[in-house]
Amino acid sequence: MPDSSSISGTATTLGELAQLIRTKNAGPFWLTIDVFFHDHADYSRVADAGVLTAPRIAEVYRVDANTVRLFQLPAINVIKASFPRPVTQGSFTDRDIHAGQQHVPLITLPVPATH
Repeated sequence: MPDSSSISGTATTLGELAQLIRTKNAGPFWLTIDVFFHDHADYSRVADAGVLTAPRIAEVYRVDANTVRLFQLPAINVIKASFPRPVTQGSFTDRDIHAGQQHVPLITLPVPATH
């Protein structure tokens, strides 16, 4: 039986559709998000629907949209975003020194059904 995320016309979440969502430091002052997709159809479904845009990333992570750098890489089915960390890596108030848990808010983002 096919996975529900691969059935056209079925609403799903980014966490269900993506092969891998990860976050990591891009130096002590920036955070990077990588969203990998199984194939070009899943990549296109998310990219074409505008699920991951600079304003959407800014809203989810409560940062200025002008600071979000978004990279759509269709040749490798990846969407990448980078933005300033809310606190410097390793500072007293840093609760995730490697930024490895910052992907969690993206998992439940809705991905519209295709028509």
